[in-house]
Amino acid sequence: MLKLYIGNKNYSPWAMRPWVLLRQAGIAFEEVMVRMDAFSAGSGFKRTLAAVTPAGKVPALVDGELAVWDSLAIAEYVAERFPEKHLWPRDTAQRARARSVCAEMHSGFSALRGACDMNIEAHLPEVGAIIWRDRADVRADVERIAAIWRDALAVSGGPLLFGDFTIADAFYAPTVLRLQTYALPLPDEVRGYMERVRALPAVQQWVADALAEHDFLAFEEPYRLQAR
Repeated sequence: MLKLYIGNKNYSPWAMRPWVLLRQAGIAFEEVMVRMDAFSAGSGFKRTLAAVTPAGKVPALVDGELAVWDSLAIAEYVAERFPEKHLWPRDTAQRARARSVCAEMHSGFSALRGACDMNIEAHLPEVGAIIWRDRADVRADVERIAAIWRDALAVSGGPLLFGDFTIADAFYAPTVLRLQTYALPLPDEVRGYMERVRALPAVQQWVADALAEHDFLAFEEPYRLQAR
């Protein structure tokens, strides 16, 4: 059976992507949660993952003797390993487009990620309002994400980005939760997509697990730590 190493679900957007992909696709795997005590070389987190992957980060997928790290590499491996699941769109043009928007998420949107740390348990609309007011780069990131969603849905007709569930939806699921935590403004035409992503059974399970952790990590809580 596949084994997927993840961090705390409340704070781990990169690990969420392959976890949601595998769970929503109905692919059996064993979950190994490695608590994010710290990211320094001597931390328990780093020591545990050093035995799994040279990157020393989550996510990491282990299949027998093979370890695959990096969320996009894991997604590609799983798509090849389980071709019957059609995790990329079947149409060539749509498949290329789906890969493009996943790669854009993988390498871009640093302003949004840097300003709005993933924190499923928190509700930070006041922080989001300040970020939205002061950070033009965050507004640009959100506008681009909304355009990606709108354009993909216009071509596919929905309900998800490329019709049925694909890797692209798994890759943007953490973004949906980030936007919810900080209550960032979005055009009405993409709000329905966000609701459908939140309704996916795999996303609901990840959120439920995150809420059950009750593990406040101060270094992941820049805004709520200030309020304490």
